[in-house]
Amino acid sequence: MRQRRKAREVALQVLYELDVLKADVREAVDLYWENFDAPEEARLFSCLLIEGTWRNINEIDSLIGSCSENWSIGRMSKVDRSILRMAVFELLYCRDIPPKVTLNEAIDLGKVYGSENSGSFINGILDALYGKLRQREQEEMENSLDMAGQGKP
Repeated sequence: MRQRRKAREVALQVLYELDVLKADVREAVDLYWENFDAPEEARLFSCLLIEGTWRNINEIDSLIGSCSENWSIGRMSKVDRSILRMAVFELLYCRDIPPKVTLNEAIDLGKVYGSENSGSFINGILDALYGKLRQREQEEMENSLDMAGQGKP
């Protein structure tokens, strides 16, 4: 199993635990590693995903909510919600990971750990969200080009 896939599975388990128990993130991570083992690369990446997702949970949940018609974040299954949160964190903050990889990994996790419809549900939300993020980046780039060009005659 690839190390990043393993790390995402670990992150999913801990994020699920945090969602259910409302535990402290550091305690949840430490508890996981007291009971399970993984290669160092997987440990480091999973910690990045867990801590980064949890630190930015309000922004992430807001973005997910803006792309999920008829589904409030509270109505989503905890598994789907945890997968979506992790994927959105990757899209926003892990620029070294191609978005297509993030989307595919999230959809695969949904198919394995979620319900029968989780893969398509996650795909729909992430596809819409990724489109919004790309549009926002394009607008920011155009605005910065406009600002740079204002000083020229």
